[in-house]
Amino acid sequence: MVSINPLDVLLWTFRRNEKDVVHLYNTLSPVMQLATGGSMLNFGYWSSDHSEPISAQENLCMIFADLAELSSAKHVVDVGSGLSAPSHLWQQKFPHISLYDVNINYSQLSFGKKQKIEFLNSSSTKLPFANNSMDRVLALESAQHFKPLSDFISESKRVLTNSGLLVIAIPITLGHPSLKDLGMLKFTWSSEHYPLDDVKNTLQSSGFEIKHEQLIGTSVYDPLADYYVENRDRLKKSILEKYPNYVENILYKSIIKMKTASEKGIIDYVLLKCTPKN
Repeated sequence: MVSINPLDVLLWTFRRNEKDVVHLYNTLSPVMQLATGGSMLNFGYWSSDHSEPISAQENLCMIFADLAELSSAKHVVDVGSGLSAPSHLWQQKFPHISLYDVNINYSQLSFGKKQKIEFLNSSSTKLPFANNSMDRVLALESAQHFKPLSDFISESKRVLTNSGLLVIAIPITLGHPSLKDLGMLKFTWSSEHYPLDDVKNTLQSSGFEIKHEQLIGTSVYDPLADYYVENRDRLKKSILEKYPNYVENILYKSIIKMKTASEKGIIDYVLLKCTPKN
């Protein structure tokens, strides 16, 4: 049984500095692995052809890869790479690319190590690359943790070639919702709650032009919640093998609130493809 001090989780969630994010992921990301049976940590892009967690997660990775034009890429950095499952998938699909996984969380990097991917234990706000050395910078469901986001975007501009792409998949809020609007998501959504307009303004003011913008929340939050509700008994049994009952109960209530917030247009999930302004 995993021992969790609720006070620690509360402090990590409120402060949300880099060390707190590392602690949160080390403590809670195994819940996602238990629920999905895999090593991907994204919410997935769900459809009739992708109605199971791993399939939906891989679908999001490949939609993201197409948006990033990985078929024509050479040097690709995945910032906030998690357990590196997306990079392993991309390496299989696009064996010609050189992949660099950047993660502040050393234990996650250790989990994901395989050949043909270079792993770098570094911050998103200080990328360990030379100027104009990368032709893709990717942030697949990770930029919501980067603080300040403007530093990551500035660093992306620095390391990208003039013809490079910055591609981001990020949960966002629409407008500036109140505590009442977000409810328990204010506390259980353990990341920054970046409004879409703020993200776009930061990109543009940092020297990027947004070439593609797509809101996909209805294919992310709603079917994910439906899947969990429909399979809760089985998923709960797996989670309770390692976690206290209250962890699953909070997860369930948070997922229900997530779907409600999505349906009310309080939260969404955006895909953004950007090019440096020359």
